[in-house]
Amino acid sequence: MEKPVTSFWEIKIEALKGALEKNNFDVYIADTAEDAKKQVLDKILPQLAPKTLSWGGSLSFIQSGLYDELKTRQDITILDTYDKNLSSPQAYEQRRRSLLVDLFITGTNAVTEKGRLVNLDMIGNRVAAITFGPKNVLLIVGRNKIVADVDEAIERIKTYAAPVNAMRLDKKTPCMKTGVCQNCKSPDRICNTWTISEKSFPKGRIKVIITNEDLGF
Repeated sequence: MEKPVTSFWEIKIEALKGALEKNNFDVYIADTAEDAKKQVLDKILPQLAPKTLSWGGSLSFIQSGLYDELKTRQDITILDTYDKNLSSPQAYEQRRRSLLVDLFITGTNAVTEKGRLVNLDMIGNRVAAITFGPKNVLLIVGRNKIVADVDEAIERIKTYAAPVNAMRLDKKTPCMKTGVCQNCKSPDRICNTWTISEKSFPKGRIKVIITNEDLGF
């Protein structure tokens, strides 16, 4: 076999696609982050025709190039929760308003091989939107987020995703020094709300693009 690593991930991603579809998620496969962006712009957005659009914290979304592409769209009302010009109260209100948009884009901390989404959130707007509110939710998911089961998902988040995100956001938490969740009481704690999404309800409301590249943390 000439490209065993490529073949390995293609098999794994195809299997995950089937598992997610059994759980009522709509699933797309992208070879690269650029391909994921193209599918969103050329296929998913025209199909959904959202009038309002927003997003939750997701490095995968940023790395795909979609944020830069979408934030200046004139044909859609954009609620930019990343806008650095907003005051803290304004940013909080923007996050609240984003829960009622036609399309909400974000990522996931982990996805199990049986097609469950596992997430841990600080403010809660990202997991709230995944669970209920926006008419449609789109998740950009790198292959590095695939785990065996919920236990491995939780372990991945506590020992990698959460500490690295705390470092990225320059939070004053113990994991900044230890690299592992300490179940801290810091005011800067980003680990506040867990969700496990076993199925999409209604069917197809949550759409997942599995990208055959590592994206995000």
